[in-house]
Parts: sequence; C-alpha cells; structure tokens
Amino acid sequence: MTLNLAEPQIRALLRMEDLIPAMERALMAFSAGKVVQPVRSGITVDPPGGFFFLMPALAEGLGVKIVSFYPANAERGLPTHMATIFLMDPETGAPLAILDGRLITEMRTAAVSAAATKLLASPQARVLAILGSGVQAHSHVEALRLVREFTEVRVWSRTPAHAQRFAAEIGGRQTHSAEEAVRDADVVVTATSARAAILQGAWVKPGAHVNAVGAPRPDWRELDDEAMQQVLFVDSRQGALQESGDVILSGAQIYAEIGEALAGKVLPRAEETTVFKSLGMAVEDITTAALVYRLASSQ
Repeated sequence: MTLNLAEPQIRALLRMEDLIPAMERALMAFSAGKVVQPVRSGITVDPPGGFFFLMPALAEGLGVKIVSFYPANAERGLPTHMATIFLMDPETGAPLAILDGRLITEMRTAAVSAAATKLLASPQARVLAILGSGVQAHSHVEALRLVREFTEVRVWSRTPAHAQRFAAEIGGRQTHSAEEAVRDADVVVTATSARAAILQGAWVKPGAHVNAVGAPRPDWRELDDEAMQQVLFVDSRQGALQESGDVILSGAQIYAEIGEALAGKVLPRAEETTVFKSLGMAVEDITTAALVYRLASSQ
C-alpha cells in the first residue's frame, strides 16, 4: 500500500544527525556518476511571478519532486517553496510513498551546507553569520551547529523585525547591516530571496567559508564578483552553469563539485577562502525521501 506522509509525520521521523551523512553519500554518488539525474525542468508562472519545477532522480531510490517557488509568498505569510515527492520502487516502478516535500527541501538543503561546512570551514570556526531570516536560515543554524561549535551567531535580514525575532529564537545577535554580520565571521550563509548581490567579497574574512543557497535563477545573485572569485565548489557543474546567476554573471571558475571533495578526489583547500554554491538537486530529495520511507516502514 502506498504511504502518504504529511509534514508532521516527516518531522517526527527525520533527524538532522542522520540526514547530514545521507547527503554526503548522495553528493559523492552524484559526482561519481552513480546517479541518473537530468537538470531540473521548469516553467515560469507569470503572473504572479512563480516557478514550477520537475526534479526526477534514480539513486538510493527512484522518484520525482514536484516543486513550486513563489518568492512573493513571503509577503503573504506563506512558504516560498512547496513540494510533493513521489517515491517508487526501482525494481518494479510501483508507487511506494507520497511525501510532503516542503520540510524535506528545507532540511536537505541545510544538511548539504553542513556537509560542505564540515569539510571546508576551519575546525576553529566560532562565528557564524546568517544573511536571511526565513526557514532556510533557521534550518541552517540547526544543521551547522552540529558540525562546528559556534560561540556567536550574527543575523541580518532586509526586514529588521524578522531578523530581531529570528535572533531571539536562536540565541543570536541582530546586526544593523550585512557587512557588520559578515566582517570577521568564520562561516557565512546567504539564504535570501535577493536578486542582486547582498554579500561583498571585501567583507569576507580570509580563510572563511561561505554557503550560498539563495539566487536559484540564472539572472539572480547574492554574491558580488569578488566573493565569487574564491575557491568555488558547486553541487553540480551542469546545474550551476545553467541555473546559477552567481556563477554565470560573475564568470567564476568552478574548482570542483562538493561530492568530488567529499570523496577525496580533489583537495578541499580548506585553508583558503571557500564558497559553496548550492542550487539543490533531485538526488538530495529522493535520498531523503527514501530515508524517511525506510524509517516509516520500520515502525
């Protein structure tokens, strides 16, 4: 019988401590050519300015994520991303589960950033800067605290009231500007809906690590040209060159896929300033959905 798993059920089953190593395996498998996954296809829904994507993959499981991205939803108090994941049996094609994909998208994105941070950030990293105050900002604080012992978390958002509330929730400190948050920070996360650069490379501390998870369109960006000239890792070369405005508009040279570095195929160059540009991949969603399905089936 096909399982139907809503967000509360998924939240009760899925733990970040389990998800981070699962994402490491998925990223390494992808970069080793062990995953069947096309670049996501999509259409623009305009008006009101939304996007609709299909993301299939064959990895630890077989399935597809159907996801919508409506940036203006933030102003309506609605999630900007909504998704459904269909998981199928790779042996027969039979449907196994239908899972709400919003929380899975939120958690797997942060878990991937945590895997990159674990590899690329200084072991002595103590100061975390978060640009953004939405669900990804919250999830990233949870995930990154599992891989580094931060003594200070700085928060900046273009909406000060949101930044103030977020900082209070996580025990962080609100800053008055993005520059104030980023200066001397060891790890930086950009998780915004920005369409123009909000992070300047001149602010970034030498040897710091940046996780850039917003700007998922070829004409959007969060990082300026200087920031993008650091040692650049991506989740997928093909995806970044087609979809990432940060990469396309800056002309930045991609050093490696993060899965290659996790597998030891390239040096991580963690002593240098590093940037991980994360667009998100179907293999991350399907691997996470398969993990949730196994946990649900074992109960």
